[in-house]
Amino acid sequence: MNDQPDLDDEMDDYDEPCDSYLDDEMDFADPGGNSALRAATPSNPRNLPCPTCGEPDRLTPRDVQLGYQCNVCADAAEGGCS
Repeated sequence: MNDQPDLDDEMDDYDEPCDSYLDDEMDFADPGGNSALRAATPSNPRNLPCPTCGEPDRLTPRDVQLGYQCNVCADAAEGGCS
């Protein structure tokens, strides 16, 4: 009897196909940099405040959807400098 989980069954739990993760990499504001924030575009403007510090125009709707905070707050939370 095989007690290993079936990876195909586990992948069925994800909402997005694997190819979308490749597309998602192109959406970063600073690809290859330290930021996880998404790039501002006409359909995803940087027009929302950071939920941590409240500074306006720090996040895009996609950033908020992903539960992010601004780079300054993220760096501070991770012990880095701003």
